[in-house]
Amino acid sequence: MYRNFKIVPNIIFGRGSFNQLGDILAPKRVTPDSYIVFVLDDIFKERPLKNRIPMEKGDLLILVNVDNEPTTKYIDQLVAQIQAYNPNKPVGIIGIGGGSTMDIAKAISLMLNNPGSAADYQGWDLIKNPAVYHAAVPTLAGTGAEVSRTTVLTGPVKKLGINSDFTVYDQIMLDPELIDGVPKDQWFYTGMDCYIHDIESLHGTYINEFSRAYAEKSVALCRQVFLDDHPDKDDKLMMASYFGGMSIAYSQVGACHALSYGLAFVLGTHHGIGCCITFDHLEEVYPEGVREFRRMMEKHDIHLPRNLTKDLDEQSLQTMAEVAIGLTPLWENCFGKDWQQIITKERLLDMYRKM
Repeated sequence: MYRNFKIVPNIIFGRGSFNQLGDILAPKRVTPDSYIVFVLDDIFKERPLKNRIPMEKGDLLILVNVDNEPTTKYIDQLVAQIQAYNPNKPVGIIGIGGGSTMDIAKAISLMLNNPGSAADYQGWDLIKNPAVYHAAVPTLAGTGAEVSRTTVLTGPVKKLGINSDFTVYDQIMLDPELIDGVPKDQWFYTGMDCYIHDIESLHGTYINEFSRAYAEKSVALCRQVFLDDHPDKDDKLMMASYFGGMSIAYSQVGACHALSYGLAFVLGTHHGIGCCITFDHLEEVYPEGVREFRRMMEKHDIHLPRNLTKDLDEQSLQTMAEVAIGLTPLWENCFGKDWQQIITKERLLDMYRKM
């Protein structure tokens, strides 16, 4: 009747806390042959953060490219790379970067202990074996990937996460210093993913007081960051991301995320900006949230791409709609168990044509 869900058991928060990563990982190095794989967004290839990673002899650093949304094929390639590097499994996988990098690290940690392709596990609770120990260090704030039970992946036939209690990180390190200097558009789009989590949770049929408590605090922090321009905005946004991720742990996201998955599957639109594009077309579903979102865009001089679907053929639009309508829990959270009487493929096609 009630889901006994898993949350991240170990959390460290504070400016400069990244310097403690080596100490946190030390107990995992139980034998001389123990090694750790660090998964780092390749944007840091020539930046100081790379040289601060506490690597030891035998460790492996993988620079991952997230110019495109992570795919199941990419995960399979990275797992094969680790297995070729050392026949023994690593004692830890550490994801350092934004939401996509953290999702990649989660997926790798799962697939090292589960046979087959990552595409085999797109869905809910398909993973059978626990993951390798995995920890996250976010360098962006908003996706909630650091606390979620999913890794968002694009597969051969759908965009859908590996949703499992085994996906949840064992350790997260929240250092607000690491998100300083993020380009404005990226900062905004990623932060809006958090805000949209809150709105979808608060206005969903799955809502309960557990989810509401986290979502209300998260949305209050988002308002301080994006409307008040608070001087401690990095610290506040990092905590808003955490609370926003927790707000959907016992509820669910909704119409915006479902639509964004279809957009991403066909056009490769990145998650944060994809959520913003779709949310802007959902005033009928989330009227107050969309109006406030537009005030945030105006304050920060954000201009969304328009006419993305203008030149798409009918088959591409149909594929978008099929991907979106297949996300039953999201639509049920948004509209209830009779959601199919409200959301039809024709209605989704009409929405996509307006984008």
